[in-house]
This record gives sequence, structure tokens and C-alpha cells, in this order.
Amino acid sequence: MALKEHNYWLTTADLPKTDAAHRLPERVDVAVIGAGFTGLSAARTLAKRGVSVAVLESETVGWGASSRNGGMVLTGMKLGVNKLISMYGRDLTRRMYAASLETIDCVEQIVREEGVDCDFSRCGHLEVACKQKHFDDYARQAEVIAREFDHQLRVVQRHELSAEIGSTIYYGGMVDEVSAGVNPARYVAGLGHAAIKAGAEILEQTRVEGVLRESSQGESGWKITTSRGTLWAREIFVGTSGYTSKATPALQRKIIPIGSFIVTTEVLPEALAHELSPRNRMIYDSKNYLYYYRLTPDRRMLFGGRAAFFPENDQTIRRSAEILRRGMVDVYPQLRDAKVEYVWGGTLDFAFDIMPHAGQIDGIYYALGYAGHGVAMATYQGQKMADLIAGEKPENPFVGIPFPGAPFGLYNGKPWFLPFAGMWYKFLDWVS
Repeated sequence: MALKEHNYWLTTADLPKTDAAHRLPERVDVAVIGAGFTGLSAARTLAKRGVSVAVLESETVGWGASSRNGGMVLTGMKLGVNKLISMYGRDLTRRMYAASLETIDCVEQIVREEGVDCDFSRCGHLEVACKQKHFDDYARQAEVIAREFDHQLRVVQRHELSAEIGSTIYYGGMVDEVSAGVNPARYVAGLGHAAIKAGAEILEQTRVEGVLRESSQGESGWKITTSRGTLWAREIFVGTSGYTSKATPALQRKIIPIGSFIVTTEVLPEALAHELSPRNRMIYDSKNYLYYYRLTPDRRMLFGGRAAFFPENDQTIRRSAEILRRGMVDVYPQLRDAKVEYVWGGTLDFAFDIMPHAGQIDGIYYALGYAGHGVAMATYQGQKMADLIAGEKPENPFVGIPFPGAPFGLYNGKPWFLPFAGMWYKFLDWVS
């Protein structure tokens, strides 16, 4: 089979079919921008409450990062716990970490309630240490997490690592049994079907071009201009992550879109697949410029990373295929002769502080900034923000934390500095 520049996950999923000729509603209670995990989770929750919801999607359901990721449903956050405590203090960090554990339950509950066939499995994740210094930090992390957050991680010594991974290049590992794996395309498709079933309206190929404060029938709200006309909404919720556009400039200036790229191999023999990942973990390494990898449910090796920092295009995708294949063979020499069948890319959303953020800005509700931990956190934030929009006061420790932009305002949403950021992170990996 020739290498296909195509998202493998999409070959396995049946996404919701919507009517492209369907007219926009004149007015709704809530307009949700983005039909990914965040937006669809919010739409489902709001619609179940009887709120009228229109989901405005510039492409198709799950087109962005929600179908292009590795399908890792991870606990924790991108930053380490000691860094979080230094930034936010112990109490708020405890609530953040508890929320990160709750995000996994949130996904599992939706999968169960909606009967979503997406290969959800509590297989746990394995972080592997690229240097002895990284491994030495694992015991300290595990001790802090056990003491402060009452959550147990298991440190795996180098001589024990063969029970977890069929690679000899790492210095040890750390396992969290709570994390899960999922087929992300099937999961976002299931979220879309669930939102529609609950009464939400999904409008694909409807690009939001601008929003403007405007009253209607004596009620304060928003006039939303789209590529297919205008509508009015009492509230707006933005869940566009790495695809946040100039339609919401205040958010665009706070989010950095970073490319992430993935290859998948041909279907592997059962014995080889078991050798590579004996416990079928979600695996990622300890570098800043990291690799992440796993077996797919049909025994392909999926291998991803920041092969290029710029978001996906034809050039970055083609270049990434060979970079990632070399990385995969460095980790797993057993795959030297395995054919790579698919390569694709997607765009992650990083805030300048590498934290998830939710709340309101200029009167617009939002949730974004998942930094590669979006499958679970996006689903959770969609639910929590829907509850907030509906008038409740849900516990959400990511609402109201400082949301920094670029220093000196040197960023307008176009990430000119990404090549320098890539070089900096490679330097950090070299010296750490």
C-alpha cells in the first residue's frame, strides 16, 4: 500500500451527515463556534437542558484536532506538578489535578450513556525517560502527587521496563493506570450524533467571520456574521482551539497554533504488536520536543510528534513522514521493515503559559489551550462551560486564572516565532 497523506482515524468512522442547504436559524439561545470535542460536548449538555443551540463549524464535524490526535485520554496537565504549585499554590493545584482525573470519568460516562463505539479503554499511560536526570525526577513527582493529590503513580525501573515497552533506549518510566485510549474520530462522531439527538443544530461549512454586540427584541446578545448569512444569539461559546480565527481576535492573540504530525504503520503481526507494547499503553517520552505513540485497535503502530512546529500543510506533512519514521525506528528497531501507510497533521493550541483556560473574554464564553491534553479536558470544559452558561456555578478551577498574552503585545495570531521556539525546545532537550 502506498503512503497516504490522509488521517487514518477517519477511515474508521461515520461522521454525522448534515444538510448543507439547511438555512441558518434566525436566533438561538447559544451559538457554539467549533464542532470538535469542546463545542459538541457543550452543545450536547446545553441541548439536554432545553437550550436552543446552533453549532457553527467552518469545515465538518471533528475536522480539526478532535479527529487528528493520537486518541490519548490523559490525566494531568502539560506542566509538572511542582511547577503548577509554584504558579498557583497547593489548594488550586489540588483542584486542578482532581479535575484532570475527573475528565477521564467525564469521557467514559458520555461513551457509556450515548453508546459510542469508539474503543474506549482504561489502558493507562506510560511516560518514558529519555535521560537519567528525567527518570530521577519521576520518584519526586510520584511522591508529591501521592501526598498532595492522593493519586498513585508507579515508577518503573529500567530493568523492569521490558514489561511495559519493547524498547531499550529509555532510562525508566512512570505509569498512570487511570488514563485511557480512544478512537478520536469515532468519539467525536459519537459526540456529534449525541448533540443532534439532544436537539442541537450543527451547521457545517459555516465559517464565522465576525461577531458584534447587538440587541434583539429587547434582549442583549450577539449578531454573528458567517459565510452563509447571519444569526443572532443570546450567548456565544468558542471552542476552536488551534483553529481560533480573527473572528474572535482577543482569543486568537492568546493562543499559539502548533503543528503535530502522525504516521501509522501497516497492521502488525500480533506477536510483534505485543512485543512493542505488552500492556497496550498510551506512551509518550519526557522531552519537550516529544514523541507519543500507541497501538491502534487494529494493531498498527501510531507514532506522532512535533516533526514541524508550523501547522499542517502539504509541505510539513510530507516532510514529517520521514522524520517520524526515523524517530519510530530509533525507538523500535523492530519496525525497520514495517511499511508506513498513513501520515497526517493537525494543529494543537498552546497558551503562553501552557495551561488550559476557560471563562469569558469581552462577554464571550470560551474554553481552549489544551496543549496536547485535549481529548479529556476539552470534553470536560465543554460540559462545565455549558453548565455555567445555563446559570449554574460549577466547580471549574481553570476559570479565572491569569490568561497571559505575548510579552509587549508582539503577537497578532500569526505565530512568526515558531521556528525559534522549536530551536529553543530542542536546545532545552539537549542540555536538560
